[in-house]
Amino acid sequence: MTAKHGQVMKVEKTTMQVDLLIIGGGPAGLAAAIYAARAKINMVLLETKLPGGQLLDSYAIENYPGFESISGNDLAERMAAQAKKLGAVMERFSKIVSIHLEDGGKTVETKKIICKPRTVIICTGASPKKLPLENEPKFSGKGIHYCAVCDGIMYEGGVVGVVGGGNAALEDALYLTKFASKVIMIRRYDYFKGEKMMLDQVLSHPKIEVMYNSDLIDVEGDEFVSRALIKDTKTGDRKTIELNAVFGYIGTEPKTDLFKDYLRLTPDGYIMTDDLMQTNIQGVYAAGDVRKQPYRQITTAVADGTIAALTAEKYLQHHNV
Repeated sequence: MTAKHGQVMKVEKTTMQVDLLIIGGGPAGLAAAIYAARAKINMVLLETKLPGGQLLDSYAIENYPGFESISGNDLAERMAAQAKKLGAVMERFSKIVSIHLEDGGKTVETKKIICKPRTVIICTGASPKKLPLENEPKFSGKGIHYCAVCDGIMYEGGVVGVVGGGNAALEDALYLTKFASKVIMIRRYDYFKGEKMMLDQVLSHPKIEVMYNSDLIDVEGDEFVSRALIKDTKTGDRKTIELNAVFGYIGTEPKTDLFKDYLRLTPDGYIMTDDLMQTNIQGVYAAGDVRKQPYRQITTAVADGTIAALTAEKYLQHHNV
């Protein structure tokens, strides 16, 4: 449609009728796309960024079967290339603006298309929880970060802190030693929850210092972070340490705001499914970090995506029109 002078041009959106819509292109979404494409299902995958999800934030992956060590970016590219080669259609940079899900019909609208799928697999994943600091908004991106692969290079020769006790914190602490002169792990307890092999690497690394029983209270500085306030969780004593940045790994929050009016969620926002990845709505499934489950690994996300695609295929066969 052509606009007159001074008027905003209205763009007609393409309407797509598909058998399967996959929302999210992380490991779960890509695995689902591979299985759906192999089954010759008329499908499309929506991804607001590059395919790969949190894989793109992983410098080295050493627990994915078949690869002794592979970068997250390389693994994501391989999975996406395999899905495309099989015929999977991907709509990249397609942000959803509205959604409607019910047993009788489903509509998902992005800035570019209106999609009317018969089945949906939700693989939107989770994002890092923000550090509960008063100055977090002030220093976000200016000394407070949540992705070492993305932002670690900014602190070449500096001192950085890492908050957290799981694999993500351990992995990124090791990665940050590539740039920082010193990495301080600020751990609330006197133990870690990560893999023993990775923990051994952290504890033996000459650039890494571990502060046990220590809680990050806040960060301070002028335009950028220059120091952190630390509290001893046993004695309550407080002290200030000099550093240039802190990287937070205190858990994740599911990306489920779009679906809260339709799907059953846990109190902390994860989608509830059964063992076949089915939600409370017929033909709608959830897979990967976005759903309630005890473990969140690349392998479990891939397994979820596989099961969801196979379950969707069976649904489509039984509800053939």
